[in-house]
Amino acid sequence: MSRVFPGSRSILLASAAALVLSTPPAIAQRGADAPLPPVTVQAPDQAARSAARPRPRRAGSGTRAVRASNRGVAAATPVAGGPATPQGASGPPSLTVPTTAQARQEIQRTPGAVALVADTEFKNSPANTIKDALGWVPGVLIQTRWGPDGRVSIRGSGLSRAYGNRGINPYMDGIPISTADGLFDLFEIDPTAYRYIEVYKGANALRFGANSLGGAINFVMPTGRDAPEFEARVDGGSFGYLKSATSTGGAVGPFDWYMTMSAQREDGYREHSKTDSERLNANFGYQFSPDAETRFYLNAGRWRSEIPGEVTKDAALTSPRAANPIWVQQDQQRNIDSVRVANKTTLRFGETTVDFGAFVLERHVMHPIYQWLDFHVHDYGGFARATDDRLVDGFRNRLVTGVNIQNGTIDINQYWNVGAAVKGPLAASYLWKSQNVSAYGENSFYVLPNVALVTGAQFLHAVRDQQDRFLSNGDQSGRRSYNPLSPKIGLLWDVDPTWQVFGNISRSAEVPTYDVTTFASPASTDINAQTATTYEIGTRGRRPDLTWDVALYRADIRNELQCLTSPATPGACTIRNADRTVHQGVEAGLGVAFLKSSFAQDDRFWFNVAYTYSDFRFDGDATWGNNRLPAVPAHYLRAEVLYKHLSGFYAGPNVEWMPQAFFADNANTLTVDPYALLNFKLGYDRGTGWSGYIEGRNLLDKRYISTAIAVETASAASALFNPGMGRAIYVGMRTRW
Repeated sequence: MSRVFPGSRSILLASAAALVLSTPPAIAQRGADAPLPPVTVQAPDQAARSAARPRPRRAGSGTRAVRASNRGVAAATPVAGGPATPQGASGPPSLTVPTTAQARQEIQRTPGAVALVADTEFKNSPANTIKDALGWVPGVLIQTRWGPDGRVSIRGSGLSRAYGNRGINPYMDGIPISTADGLFDLFEIDPTAYRYIEVYKGANALRFGANSLGGAINFVMPTGRDAPEFEARVDGGSFGYLKSATSTGGAVGPFDWYMTMSAQREDGYREHSKTDSERLNANFGYQFSPDAETRFYLNAGRWRSEIPGEVTKDAALTSPRAANPIWVQQDQQRNIDSVRVANKTTLRFGETTVDFGAFVLERHVMHPIYQWLDFHVHDYGGFARATDDRLVDGFRNRLVTGVNIQNGTIDINQYWNVGAAVKGPLAASYLWKSQNVSAYGENSFYVLPNVALVTGAQFLHAVRDQQDRFLSNGDQSGRRSYNPLSPKIGLLWDVDPTWQVFGNISRSAEVPTYDVTTFASPASTDINAQTATTYEIGTRGRRPDLTWDVALYRADIRNELQCLTSPATPGACTIRNADRTVHQGVEAGLGVAFLKSSFAQDDRFWFNVAYTYSDFRFDGDATWGNNRLPAVPAHYLRAEVLYKHLSGFYAGPNVEWMPQAFFADNANTLTVDPYALLNFKLGYDRGTGWSGYIEGRNLLDKRYISTAIAVETASAASALFNPGMGRAIYVGMRTRW
């Protein structure tokens, strides 16, 4: 894979800068002073017919919506008159990839907590990590470890993981990007590459066949039919951060293309935390007719990163920039090369739409830690989904059915790290095989024109098979099959054209991932699948000066998969089943406009807030009683006051606040202290042409802990903590035409 990008980092960094300086002015300006588009709920018969054919595009109808509706609060109702024409759009819309407006309409059919985040919400930022893109979505907790790496958790999914992520199904354009056993890395996520990001919490992700506690995140790229002909950007900032990206897109007759390349590097806030990466994301579509389209995807990436390692609580707060000396001595790293090729084809037959496709992923991971891990991942799979939206005896009915296949192998050799990332003798060798076949269905029956009863279920057949090829320490082979069935029932009520109420009861199931010690002995094949029954109610809405998104949930969990680190093998963890646990909480987003027309006609100050309450506990555990689960704060809040002028200028402060300590261990003996961070940003963006920003983070240089890994019982000497980043300033410039 390293041959794919010979010298690409320096070329991209230099070429993007040159392009930004030499690109001519934009040829058009989007109507930044346009009013908020009206909203309406379609009658069932109208909606069914409109879903069957693309809407005609209206030249020059693009609008720049008021930003307050985007802080993790999805619009409650579809935009009247169909989607606006995106900047750079050409010809009929894509069938395989919905526009932002179309996707926003679609996501509102979900009777549960969801969010759609448009690129206007995260591209005017350093766009370095997934936190830049999704940090304002209530219920999505993102805790950075170092550089672009971090833990992503929704409703407590994978909250104890020391590395990697699980418990969430990640997709690109509806196609899986995790390995077949369920693990995924954040390095592949480049926020500058996407048109919008969809978040489906919990069983609300059933439309993809996903069925995990955390749900699904779908990263959607532009196509040549809705992308600018050219875009380039350069970002720079503290601790040696530098990123450049260029993209191009267009359409000629039935053919369209979109391609973006980026390169970034960072010296790192902490010692021994340098990272650099190059990414290529592209798609190529062909429309055979107004009712048939196919699209091919290519995603390739190279990531090189040093790992500073966890330190004690005292070291994290007194010497936050220092690395763990053992990590430095061993020169611990995480280096990944990956290539993913996929296809998605969409066919429309009257009131029925069929999507199907296939994908293959090749990944090479070179990962010297306490051992030198060298493994190759080969994943492949396919999917098919049918959506039928029609009237049945005068009632609207929408049925989604599908099947997913995702299989793969991980060929892993583990060597002793004898120091300075040098391979020593072979310590272990495995072939890990994963098989996953799932079938699912979800039906929305409108018992009233504005009330839908939603029922659904998913069946999963999963196999985890470990073949031990290093037998001098015994045969540690093992195999386990899992066959969970997960039903769901929900209700969606469009109270009026501007807001909705929803509720659902659902089951979810997660099978174990492969980790260093998951199948380290034959007995460990007794690891059970994690199952949960989740109860959820909520409401969301959008009005011209007010948006909201509130969900309350409770998940009763059996066999929660905990990834607990042992002091004997720092950096690794052992998968264990807890007995009974409870995850319950509140996810709330609010946007309110005030002080309108203060300095100019129709300018506004917006107050935006995203709040997450997480009450996660053991439930009468034989060892831990009703202790709190570790590694997650009970309260987490982000809030801002943002001034927006119709010219495209914006400015304002924001805060990130964790007001209550949380625990780092099951025994509840060691805590992570509360903190509050002050940030500020200002910028200019009219939607096309030139734009720029400057952003300051942690302006008071607060010392705090951003991530804690979980153990059974901790002490003051436990090295479990990653310090948060100190004061940082970022600037960026972008041009589009």
